[in-house]
Amino acid sequence: MNQKTIFTLALGLLIGFCACNNLSPQDRLTVNDDKINDIIAQMTLEEKVEMLHSKTIMSSEGVPRLGIQDIKYADGPFGCREEVGDGFRALGWTLDSATYFPTGSALAATWSSELAYKYGQGMGSEWRTRGKDVILGPAMNIQRLPVCGRHYEYFSEDPILNAMLATEFTKGAQDMGTAVCLKHYAVNNQETNRGSVNAVIAERPLREIYLKAFEKAVVEGGAMSVMTAYNKVNGYYCSENAHLNNEILRDEWGFKGFTVSDWGGTHSTMGAALGGLNVQMTGDSYLGPALIDSVKAGKVPEKVVDDKVRELLRVRFAITPIPEDEANKVMTSQPFGQNIAYEVAQKSIVLLKNEGAVLPIEKKEVKKIAVVGLNATASTAAGGMGAGVKTLYEITPLLGILNEVGEDVEVEYVQGYKNYMGMFGGWMRRSAGAADNSIATAIDEPADPAMLAEAVAAAKDADMVIFFAGTNKFIESEGSDRQNIDLPVGQNEIVKALAEVNDNIVTVVISGGPCDLREVQKYSKALVQGWWNGMEGGTALAEVLFGKIAPSGKLPFTFPLQLEDSPAYALDVFPQKADVAGDLFGNQYRQDIGGQRRFRQPLSPDALYSEGSLVGYRWFDTKNVDVLYPFGYGLSYVTFDYANIKTNKTSYKENATIKVSFDITNNGDMVADEVPQVYVRRIDAQVEWPEKELKAFDRVTINPGQTKTVTLEIPVSELRYWDESINGWNLEKGQIEIVAGSSSRDLHLSTVVTLI
Repeated sequence: MNQKTIFTLALGLLIGFCACNNLSPQDRLTVNDDKINDIIAQMTLEEKVEMLHSKTIMSSEGVPRLGIQDIKYADGPFGCREEVGDGFRALGWTLDSATYFPTGSALAATWSSELAYKYGQGMGSEWRTRGKDVILGPAMNIQRLPVCGRHYEYFSEDPILNAMLATEFTKGAQDMGTAVCLKHYAVNNQETNRGSVNAVIAERPLREIYLKAFEKAVVEGGAMSVMTAYNKVNGYYCSENAHLNNEILRDEWGFKGFTVSDWGGTHSTMGAALGGLNVQMTGDSYLGPALIDSVKAGKVPEKVVDDKVRELLRVRFAITPIPEDEANKVMTSQPFGQNIAYEVAQKSIVLLKNEGAVLPIEKKEVKKIAVVGLNATASTAAGGMGAGVKTLYEITPLLGILNEVGEDVEVEYVQGYKNYMGMFGGWMRRSAGAADNSIATAIDEPADPAMLAEAVAAAKDADMVIFFAGTNKFIESEGSDRQNIDLPVGQNEIVKALAEVNDNIVTVVISGGPCDLREVQKYSKALVQGWWNGMEGGTALAEVLFGKIAPSGKLPFTFPLQLEDSPAYALDVFPQKADVAGDLFGNQYRQDIGGQRRFRQPLSPDALYSEGSLVGYRWFDTKNVDVLYPFGYGLSYVTFDYANIKTNKTSYKENATIKVSFDITNNGDMVADEVPQVYVRRIDAQVEWPEKELKAFDRVTINPGQTKTVTLEIPVSELRYWDESINGWNLEKGQIEIVAGSSSRDLHLSTVVTLI
């Protein structure tokens, strides 16, 4: 299916939505309810229940007798997964190579609503090309743990930033005619025991921190489907958690679409049926024959089944099915998505340190560059256990540098350190043969002497060293959490040795989550966070390193000085002590990892969210804990001045909006983007609050020497807290300080207003 067809379908969807634009985003799903009710009246109980479980590993049943097509899913959240069969076995198609978009934390580093919307558009268009109806994404859980295996998939430690990204992604994808499936609902913040762990959390942090993005994406974004998480929340599996799925999602937020379990995440018939689950993925062990029996026995009212079918059909009617003979006629990855991936990568790169303005690199002043480190050449599109992308191509950092310098600068590449491949390493070593010594046997294996000597020799003979550090997709992976945030396979040892022969070192960190960078920071004049940045990541990185564009990314999470400073570790509530019998998903679907072994459900340890609302920077700032790099931090090749803060009024009622204005001046000699951030502090509060909280931000482009006035809005309703005494939202009145600046710990301006 070509791009013209995709845009025609999307236009049709938009016209249909505009015809009912007086309805809320969720109520638009109900416009076909009369027609849907007629269909349900014609269906047998068996036909209805057939819709409530998987048909294949990536589809659920329609109503064949009545001409209702199946619903087809494909994994995200950063590219359309290759076509798979049972057991996630790749089918070897030739046209299913997709655009590899920057991963979640990279998109979050742009702090851009425009790019989040485009990102959703790019994803939505490729799902249509493949004939898919539902993106299994965005992945949008709060980054509570620095070691979380899916940290790279998730956006941020902050609910406001999270909510913007998820909502705009949702709008962009669904405007292209593809439904999103928000995941993982809810409180899925660790991979350790994720199939059984019980998140014990108070209602206030649940509402204010962990559900905020889901709420916005449903209420404002109009998300059509939601994936329930593997874990339990306060004693109930998410797939049968009536508080989450019925009371909050449907009754409070007005959700009119359907829920689907994570693959293998359904645990009962009665619990799932009455607890708000629509579709069991995969199999029919619960929402299949057993559900039919439960209805016939009078244990589950047939109306409950009817409601589930209605919610599924609403989405089926909202999303135009792609006929089999129109899908997969062209390569999935197309220039439309590739250009979006490139733009996101450009604006996500974070400059952490730039001593002596060593960056940008002047080609005329450098004759030879030593590029050291496997991460300069390693692919990041796939790997580990989770969803990856069979990408059409991938510009690695080394290739990006070579393309940028051409014949002007000599570049010598050396691997520097071994490849650690986790659970796959043993198999790879056996396949490669005993002579292959390039794969590490342990993540903390010291630097290989021969590789180290080669790297030092290259550095000694170069004008500059670009050292590529960080993790990989086997270290940060679905199904397991990292043991620590240390740089692996002797990278600290290597950078120290390089510095002994060449002090002109730029270190680029390629990772999805935070690493302990204290050592590399010490030996590097410049430090750059380069992310897993999609198929054009190497191009974007080279453009930043050589000054074609100014770096403009901001950290969407805190880099702690050491792991023990982060809240779950400081409070000794992670990791939990429990028997682990492998990962739920890995044991069921990934036989290449788990082998043919009997699955045993692990114990259900309690994950105590003892820090409450003090997640990420809220913890570090409230507890006055030093950090390596704060939330919202990122340098540029220019400096910015902030001045003249003011608000449109001095006092505000609950239904009002605070408008905060201030000036930003670009003091440099190149165009640059800045991300001004506005935080709120409570003055003489009686309710417990973090030291400050992000409430508004924007991304602005400012020309050299230009002063631009920025106006940001804070709805007073966003300053409420969840009052557990009334089981509802409440506003604490009184004075608040509004502070603005370039990061959570670099706030230049302040003013005080009163909530009345």
